Amino acid sequence: MTFTEHLFQSIQGIYQRILAHPFLRGLTDGSLSEEAFRFYVIQDALYLRDFARGLALLAAKSPEDAWVVMFAEHAKTAIEVERALHESFFQAWRLTPQEVYATPPALNNLLYTSYLLRVAYERPYYEGLGAFLPCYWIYWEVGKALEREGSPHELYRRWIDTYASEEFGGVVRQVIAAMDQVAQELTAAQKARVEEHFVMTSRCEYLFWDMGYTQQRWII
Repeated sequence: MTFTEHLFQSIQGIYQRILAHPFLRGLTDGSLSEEAFRFYVIQDALYLRDFARGLALLAAKSPEDAWVVMFAEHAKTAIEVERALHESFFQAWRLTPQEVYATPPALNNLLYTSYLLRVAYERPYYEGLGAFLPCYWIYWEVGKALEREGSPHELYRRWIDTYASEEFGGVVRQVIAAMDQVAQELTAAQKARVEEHFVMTSRCEYLFWDMGYTQQRWII
């Protein structure tokens, strides 16, 4: 078993709860309200700005030139390619970029991005890699799982197809391969720290979809 296979095995309980979450079930059977999906997409657009900044930090810390290039490219992709997906939704909803980016982040969004940025900034590169990997990997697995079921809703199918695509899968494989290569030089204690971050941000992935489903608001 590779190190990344071990990591994904460690979150099987979390991952199964993600797949069973009514937000994702609602994407495939069409029962998710478009209002909840719109809330999620807006929050995801806000999330991606900080995610891209975190990837830029990983690029700066990476010991391999190839990884510097990879994470710098991924930071660009997060802003350009995934933003293009979001903006196609915003056009359908007649939302302007100004309206979207003036939206305050929801609590779960803020907690997640704050954690990612803190790890990327303060901790060694391998810990940052462990923290960022679930966002790649879980979305790919979710996309593939949901694609097998399909969706009667055109916007939801577009979202599913993006993350189930071979293009996105190729990006994810790059990061998985980097993590496995890094792990060869890590001590048991260092691997344990990577796993702690991997589990924590996998929990954050669940909470992010839950945030969208409940349309989480600040209560004070």
